[in-house]
Amino acid sequence: MTRTQWIIGGALVAAALSAGGYAYLNGAQKPAVKYKTAKVERGSLSQIVTATGTVNPLQTVQVGSQVSGIVTNLYADFNSEVKKGQLVARIDPAPFQSKVNEMEANVQNMKGNLARARADLAQRKLDLDRSRALYEQDLIAKADLDNARTAYQTSLAGIQIAEAQVKQAEATLNKAKLDLRYTQIYSPVDGTVISRNVDVGQTVAASFQTPVLFLVAKDLTKMQVDTNVSESDIGGITEGKAATFVVDAHPKEPFHGKVIQVRNAPITVQNVVTYNVVIAAENTDLRLKPGMTANVSIVVERRDNVLKIPNAALRFKPTPVRPQGPQAPAVPAAERLPGGQAATDATVRAGRDAKTKPLVWVPRGAGEPTPVEIKTGISDGNFMELVEAPLKEGDEVIVGIETSRNPQGSGPGATLPPGFGSRPR
Repeated sequence: MTRTQWIIGGALVAAALSAGGYAYLNGAQKPAVKYKTAKVERGSLSQIVTATGTVNPLQTVQVGSQVSGIVTNLYADFNSEVKKGQLVARIDPAPFQSKVNEMEANVQNMKGNLARARADLAQRKLDLDRSRALYEQDLIAKADLDNARTAYQTSLAGIQIAEAQVKQAEATLNKAKLDLRYTQIYSPVDGTVISRNVDVGQTVAASFQTPVLFLVAKDLTKMQVDTNVSESDIGGITEGKAATFVVDAHPKEPFHGKVIQVRNAPITVQNVVTYNVVIAAENTDLRLKPGMTANVSIVVERRDNVLKIPNAALRFKPTPVRPQGPQAPAVPAAERLPGGQAATDATVRAGRDAKTKPLVWVPRGAGEPTPVEIKTGISDGNFMELVEAPLKEGDEVIVGIETSRNPQGSGPGATLPPGFGSRPR
């Protein structure tokens, strides 16, 4: 061969080696795929509905005033323990006492009018009897007898009017005495004053509505949490369901209670429908205060000694990954698994069925993962109950993937042709 032919041949070999190296480095290399797995466990599961509510006493009584006036005395304050019938406040009684005195005088006046009407009736009765005797003797005309009879009947009607006036005056007097008694305000229940809304010297007006002077909690050792549950979660909540809640004052100390009422009245705010759920709880140590915000968890359903898998296993799907480089095979993205490998027909069909059937993926050695159809039950947000599946306790399911582009001994640069570098150490 001539020198020119040797030069041309060498150039062609160098070009071929360069093209091969470029294709190797930038071709469709499979990135190493490492699957994150979790084991099928056996244990207990609780399906829980969460909500936010407010801590309130079981029974709260508003103590108000039915009369208007100036508050002259207060006999209870915040946190005061009061008994039923205990005097807690007094309103200035002077105007009401004057009204009582006035009504008593009016009653006496009406009774005097009644006595005068009775005396007049007696006189008219005598006149009628006299006129009847004279008429029988033809000593007076018939008209005189009629006049006497009319006067008697008029006097009789006057008695009825006077008696009604006496009763009316007595009723007015009783109302004045009642208003006078209302100036002394008593506690209607045994309990604790949790709110006082007036001070001595303040004027209360009871013209349109009863002003609230005190708020008395009947028993602070028994509290309730009023919470709103969305319509999508209310179906599983019934009376007697167990519940736990925490408050900001004791974030690490859960309180236990139970549902005592699910109210049927809907509450609609911005087209969101909720229902009021009442939870009763003991408060013997008085750590719960009225008005605290409670984060409530209601146990809707509980399963013991069941198989369960992480919810992440149900969320995992073999996401297609298209390899980079000019030499990548033209495999449809919908039919590729993580790492770029082409999926089998069975795996593709399983991925499509996963849209309608609950599936988990099980690792099978170095091969592609295998889908397993399952039947699920309740979930606690982290784990899902496994009702039916060809899996047993201890089996592994895939919950995610870890992809490394340049692991030790794989990928570009791990094994290179001579003259293109060395294996990394």
